[in-house]
Amino acid sequence: MHVPCGGWGSVLAGFEGSARGVLASGVSLLRPQDVVFEAILEGWGRQQRGGRGLQAATVAGRVAAVRHFGVWTNGFPWQWSAADCDEWTAHLLGELGRAPSTVRQYQTALRLFCDYVTSPHYQWPEECEERFGSHPVQVCHEWNTLAHLTEYEGDPRRRPMTREEVQALLDYADGQVERAGVSGRKGMVAAYRDATVFKVIYGWGLRCTEASRLDVEDLYRSARAPELGSLGAVQVRFGKRSRGSAPRRRMVLSVMPWAVEALAEYVAVVRPRYAVGEGGALWPTERGGRLARREIEARFSAYRDALGMERSLVPHCLRHSYVTHQIEDGVDPAFVQRQVGHRYASTTALYAGVSGDFMNSMMRRVLDEALRGGH
Repeated sequence: MHVPCGGWGSVLAGFEGSARGVLASGVSLLRPQDVVFEAILEGWGRQQRGGRGLQAATVAGRVAAVRHFGVWTNGFPWQWSAADCDEWTAHLLGELGRAPSTVRQYQTALRLFCDYVTSPHYQWPEECEERFGSHPVQVCHEWNTLAHLTEYEGDPRRRPMTREEVQALLDYADGQVERAGVSGRKGMVAAYRDATVFKVIYGWGLRCTEASRLDVEDLYRSARAPELGSLGAVQVRFGKRSRGSAPRRRMVLSVMPWAVEALAEYVAVVRPRYAVGEGGALWPTERGGRLARREIEARFSAYRDALGMERSLVPHCLRHSYVTHQIEDGVDPAFVQRQVGHRYASTTALYAGVSGDFMNSMMRRVLDEALRGGH
């Protein structure tokens, strides 16, 4: 948006994100409340991007949350109160059904915004007092925001898929390839690609976004596993961000030979049918783009529904299944933790929903050892 010279977008004297650096003082404004609110949001954005070096997407999400709060209150920062935050939280939880973790993210954005706009260093309190006869206050406090009391706050219905469910999904995906081939449908190549995507998500324990962003160059040999050829490891370059930082990288070692075989066949036989070069996106589209996360999720949902599985199951459940099945098979949890890129062992433990058979077998083993030892 172009802002005329002398408007709130002019950069005058003052440091990054300050009122004097964003808003021209002593200028009569048309709709001053709206203009000043936008100027405050602009200054906050600059302060986060320039002063703190946060990612643009992180800043945009926080600004959007504050805008939502402003629309909901039908007021401006110098008019907001703690009661507004109370009612907004109740609205998000009770009426919109937002998850506690989502509401906490919104509250965090609002709290950080209030920290910024009430700080004397950025001059907004005096600017608002001068123009509107009131100044912003912090509306998010310990007693009216959600505390992080549990380690997992996602959908409680979400769980790892059982081995039987994983097998049924992969078999159904392979069946779609065969059906398309028999009928001569155009979608056979895409069906083969998508079937391989699901095998890679499960076979390497990847997040959906991590899988979608893979390139051919991310496939590596491993000196410890020469029998796997060029697929001894997969480099993840777009791992989950942390607090606005850059994507985290990790190398995931190949431990499921059947998945390696499926990926190798796709790379050698199917991917070249997209008329792409040797490098680039591992999962290309017919238009030369890259398969997006939402497309993977849509295909998974279609297969899941066709099989009559629970609607709470999503592609991320395949990652949960990888963790669970590896631990059930006796793999060192520390190795699994490194594979999936968790910083803390407790996070990996939350992913592991070991089966009843595994727990019963473990109980029997512990009891037998105790009885033999006379304990």
